[in-house]
Amino acid sequence: MQYSFKEVFGTLVAQKELFDVVAKPLVEDLIRGKNGLLFTYGVTGSGKTHTMTGSPGDGGLLPRCLAMIFNSIGPFQAKRFVFKLDDKNGVDVQCEVDALLERQKRDAMPVPKTPSGKRQIDPEFADMINVQDHCKVEEVDEDNVYSVFVSYIEIYNNYIYDLLEETPFDLIKPKWNNCNTPVRNGDFIPPQSKILREDQNHNMYVTGCTEVEVKSTEEAFEVFWKGQKKRRIANTQLNRESSRSHGVFIIKLAQAPLDADGDNVLQEKEQITLSQLSLVDLAGSERTNRTKAEGNRLREAGNINQSLMTLRTCIEVLRENQMYGTNKMVPYRDSKLTHLFKNYFDGEGKVRMIVCVNPKAEDYEESLQVMRFAEMTQEVEVARPVDRPLCGLTPGRRFRNQAFREELAQKLEIRGGPISGETEEQSASEILLQNFPPLPSCELLDINDDQTLPKLTGVLEERHKLRQKLSEEFAKNVLTFKTILRELDSSVMSKENHFQGKLSEKEKVITGQKTELERLEKKIKTLEYKIEILEKTATIYEEDKRHLQQELESKSQKLQRQASDKRRLEARLQGMVAETTMKWEKECERRVAAKQLEMQNKLWVKDEKLKQLKAIVTEPKNEKPERPSRERDREKPIPRSVSPTPVPGDVFKTRGGGQAVQFTEIETLKQESPTGRKRRSSPSNADPPEDAADSEWTDVETRCSVAVEMRAGSALGPGYQHHAMPKRRKP
Repeated sequence: MQYSFKEVFGTLVAQKELFDVVAKPLVEDLIRGKNGLLFTYGVTGSGKTHTMTGSPGDGGLLPRCLAMIFNSIGPFQAKRFVFKLDDKNGVDVQCEVDALLERQKRDAMPVPKTPSGKRQIDPEFADMINVQDHCKVEEVDEDNVYSVFVSYIEIYNNYIYDLLEETPFDLIKPKWNNCNTPVRNGDFIPPQSKILREDQNHNMYVTGCTEVEVKSTEEAFEVFWKGQKKRRIANTQLNRESSRSHGVFIIKLAQAPLDADGDNVLQEKEQITLSQLSLVDLAGSERTNRTKAEGNRLREAGNINQSLMTLRTCIEVLRENQMYGTNKMVPYRDSKLTHLFKNYFDGEGKVRMIVCVNPKAEDYEESLQVMRFAEMTQEVEVARPVDRPLCGLTPGRRFRNQAFREELAQKLEIRGGPISGETEEQSASEILLQNFPPLPSCELLDINDDQTLPKLTGVLEERHKLRQKLSEEFAKNVLTFKTILRELDSSVMSKENHFQGKLSEKEKVITGQKTELERLEKKIKTLEYKIEILEKTATIYEEDKRHLQQELESKSQKLQRQASDKRRLEARLQGMVAETTMKWEKECERRVAAKQLEMQNKLWVKDEKLKQLKAIVTEPKNEKPERPSRERDREKPIPRSVSPTPVPGDVFKTRGGGQAVQFTEIETLKQESPTGRKRRSSPSNADPPEDAADSEWTDVETRCSVAVEMRAGSALGPGYQHHAMPKRRKP
């Protein structure tokens, strides 16, 4: 069997290479405000959890995604509780004061705090998140602030459970009373399954799910590891630590632009963007006759296979609707797994699937089904979400305002102003008084002092003159500055209009290029799909050609055998024909000889008759022939003429094992009755009595008649000639 995929990774591929090809584009889309879904699919024991989590010293896709997110948005993160998630899958923004009050309130509550990035990392997973490549997204929007929220749920027996809940998760055995009935333990609260709901944007979410705000990779992975310990696993015949549920780790990224000053978050909820990346570790499909599952394990395996079958059905219906233009309803609600990610298949994000295959011979049938389904999913096209609108503020305002404040602090430090980070500004009057000459001492100790007042008057006059000069200069500077501002304003307006025109042109060009790019991408996909179809068709035709060639060779050999059999049969038939021809020639010769003998006998009989007739005719009339008596005839019978040798007939074998004879020569004897008697020649004589007719013959004609035909008129019957016996007369 042959299957085609976008990428194929061998058994020795590194986790980084897999991450760069599969998960890195999803993280880039997440930071740009788009949703993504990544799940691992395969038979149980094929390495799905290892691909997602990794191993010590070589982290999997999940820790690498977290590291890339925080490497990209690290300097631009908002403080805690600036973004606050609500219960309806939305997000609100708070000012710095409200966020500070929220943090103080959390610190005062006696509840376990979320893991802090400054705490010591748990050595159990420290090697998994120690990623050395420092991968990050290029061109991150610097005028936005970001916050990351994570949640972890599992879908077990088609129920959704929160793995980050603080309630005890392990079941406690109940106590038994004297009546052998369990006593309810009031201290234990069993975990409650969560409900799926739809928000105002028709996106599905888990209501009441714990969502933790994290500020570092270590903090986020510690939250994941906390939930991973609660996930249900079990020992089966095929996997020592088989996942009995579908694990879903959700990363939400909230971002909002800064205000015009670049200092605080813009307090507009419409400008907040909430994107989501879901990392799904599916439970493996398995056959119960191989795992020998019983009881709870058997029920778990049935629910796992049912949810995966629903996923396949949804993908098949989507593919059928897209390929044939039908509008069949996709059965998302048949399973919690497909219902939760309905929006992704309807076009709310990018979907990636990693197929894990175990090269064990025992998993051959299951692996074929997995790869057949995975190959089919490539034909399903999911619509991409539209880019979010721009906020309309000047880009680069964060760093420009920071640079302005730094430059102002440097100038104040040079003039003797506040240093060491002090940013208090002096008023214009204080700066003006520093430029005036210092006042002399105004203390009068003597009445006759004539120097202090004139000095003070002179200084005040000088200061007044200087003030007038400064006022005039300030007025001139104000006019000049106003003129410059007007010119600058007009220049800025003209440049702004020019830039707006160019920007609109660029946007049109970009829109056209995007449209052309989308068209080309669709065309490329269509051509790739056609190429794949043609390749598959060519493969099918090649196989058909090979089969036809084999069939042609076999038929050619069969025809050769039939030709040789035909030649042997023709030779055999020719021999049989020659033998039969010779046999029938001999038979014909024998029959011809028998016929000739028969004709000779007949001619001999006729000759004898003619001789008798000739003797009768040539006999003198005066002599009366002597009529032979019957006694003499009885004593001396006339010898019969020799009959010809009968011709033998054809002999056939009968079904009963005997033989039958069919005669081919039949002799037909005919006898004509006389129409009347011949009268004697002398009519004058009276008719003699009856006995007189027997005693004498009258004339030659009568005797000829008797000799030739034995007709009426003679005492001898027709049987006299052949049997030599008189024929009885009828009464």
